[in-house]
Amino acid sequence: MLDTCRVRGQGCSLLIITVACVVHAGIAPETSGSGDGDVGGVVAAVLGGGSEAEQKEVRGKLAAAYERHIAPAVKLDLCSSEAGGTGTGDGGKASRRRNAAGVEWTAGWCTQFSVLLQRGLKERRHESFNKLRIFQVLSVACLAGLLWWRTPAEHLQDRTALIFFFSVFWGFFPLYNAVFVFPLERPMLLKERSSGMYRLSSYFAARTAADLPMELGLPTAFVLILYWMGGLDPRPASFLLSLLVVLYSVLVAQSLGLAVGAVLMDVKQGTTLASVITMVFLIAGGYYVQHIPPFVGWLRWLNYSFYCYRLLLGIQFRDGGGVYDCGGGALCPVSEFPAIKAVGLNNHWIDVCVMALLLVGYRVVAYLALDRLRQR
Repeated sequence: MLDTCRVRGQGCSLLIITVACVVHAGIAPETSGSGDGDVGGVVAAVLGGGSEAEQKEVRGKLAAAYERHIAPAVKLDLCSSEAGGTGTGDGGKASRRRNAAGVEWTAGWCTQFSVLLQRGLKERRHESFNKLRIFQVLSVACLAGLLWWRTPAEHLQDRTALIFFFSVFWGFFPLYNAVFVFPLERPMLLKERSSGMYRLSSYFAARTAADLPMELGLPTAFVLILYWMGGLDPRPASFLLSLLVVLYSVLVAQSLGLAVGAVLMDVKQGTTLASVITMVFLIAGGYYVQHIPPFVGWLRWLNYSFYCYRLLLGIQFRDGGGVYDCGGGALCPVSEFPAIKAVGLNNHWIDVCVMALLLVGYRVVAYLALDRLRQR
């Protein structure tokens, strides 16, 4: 066997050590030509002239057996040694007893959350506030402000189009950015979790908290620029409510992007699915198609940008919005304007609650997908 290892290199020695550890613990995966606990049969199946598929199968069984039976004991020994080294007298013995009872983490949840939050803020500030992204958002805001410059109140078509642009841009821009998060962090997350550094819940909570100040800064600047350039309702209450609705939509869109990225864990597949979702939600957002057939009408109720659009319309056109000139000198209620009538100006609290359910639901999906994440 030693001669064979000299030929096959260091990877073979590591494999033999792994097999020895597994058999020493009393576990040996069942493979063709080897019985339970037969080290020679397992090693021969890998080192012999077996096919590549057989060798891959044996490696997988060895790795699974190690993770299931040996890795927890190794982590427990490390925790016990750290507690025993730092503790003295009865305190050290108490720490060792607690670890032996099954305590898996050397730091509390709050400590893990605090450390991960600090790291996340340092990392995310360079991603969220890089010069290219700032230029992208501010240039779009200024260009859109020039196109909708001081839109008169009687130009309802242009005003509703501006409101729809708010809901669409900040409904899909965060979605694409969030799709990349977990696929890019996958190697680091697997490595750190396999070494028992922190709980998944502390990582996910720290990630969510770190995103709040980073992801909401640029939307706030965007609304500040475009809202006043576009000539929307100048009342402070209307401006603040519109800003809150846009930020709310950003969080929901980011949640969907995180869920897509966590489930697929592939950048190309994630961006492809995100583009399909974007097109469907854009068409069914209530502005382009105002009479959606009933058999596909349910798409609108899954569309968070639709709720954002309706909330923004309700803020700009309070109490029905007054009247407008509908041709021939006749005055018609603003609520009867086709683009507004298609979505309505009521049920705003329902819209808020549905968006809250989508926000929580998408993040639960992302968390469960990360919890099932394993090394490929």
